[in-house]
Amino acid sequence: MGKRLDKLLSTFCCISPTTSINNSQSPTTSFSNKSQSPIFSWYQEDIWTEIAKYLDGRSLVMLAVTCKWFRDVLREDDVWKYACLRDFELPDPGKLATFSWKKLYALAFDGSHSYLFRHPEKCFEWKRIGAFIFHSSSALLKLTESLVNPLGIRKPDVRAGGLVLNNVKYGIWIAGKLTILAIRPIFTLNARHIELFLSDGFLDGSWDYEALGVCNINKRADGAFCGLFDIKHLEDRDAFNESSVGPQRNRESKAMLTLHAVALRMTLEENEGLQIKYHAMKSGKDGQIVAIRISNHFHRKT
Repeated sequence: MGKRLDKLLSTFCCISPTTSINNSQSPTTSFSNKSQSPIFSWYQEDIWTEIAKYLDGRSLVMLAVTCKWFRDVLREDDVWKYACLRDFELPDPGKLATFSWKKLYALAFDGSHSYLFRHPEKCFEWKRIGAFIFHSSSALLKLTESLVNPLGIRKPDVRAGGLVLNNVKYGIWIAGKLTILAIRPIFTLNARHIELFLSDGFLDGSWDYEALGVCNINKRADGAFCGLFDIKHLEDRDAFNESSVGPQRNRESKAMLTLHAVALRMTLEENEGLQIKYHAMKSGKDGQIVAIRISNHFHRKT
């Protein structure tokens, strides 16, 4: 559906605003001739703007190509902003988007992810978890199930399973689970800023992931946990705790999402330990962090 939506959006953008698909008459004139009603018109912008809030992206584009009047209404960026926030189940984060919400919506829901851009030849499985918001510029990366005391994260140690990143880009982030299929599968929690795929530095390859650190667990691990938290909201009531990410009885991974955090827990096959790698992407040498990965490499028993 994502690719079809992207194609329809491209078509929508290319249609001349002076061209009507149905006929050369304006919708209001055509309707008035039939109804002769000076009071009511089907073509009232406030009504259709409200109706548009209940339509998905593909339906919005299909409505837009019916006639010029609808195209003009659906060119409003607020319609696409509402659709994006609704589908992600997020509150309005305020004015933060550099790009149009129509473009952000298309790339957010077309199935694209950063690994596909960089390594299209790899075999992998991808599953969207959802979206969350960074209100602060600091993120806590964790790979243990119990949260540290927020007062004790001044100097976290990657070897102990914790890492704090500063200068994280404020705004909406999209998270997903990535499984790279190989002899030793790699399970990854992947998160990116919603604007990443529209940034020139990412598209031309000048921005790339940088290694931040490695944590080794040299013993059998029943499961792997990794989480990404907005430090400002660690004490929120909806923050994860041990009971919400406890051991699982099946082999399915469990994703958890709140307004300001995301976490992933995986039950592993027989193994002899784990290696966890942290990576981040910056918007230039001294730029903000715009993407984060926590990868779990488990060692099979031989």
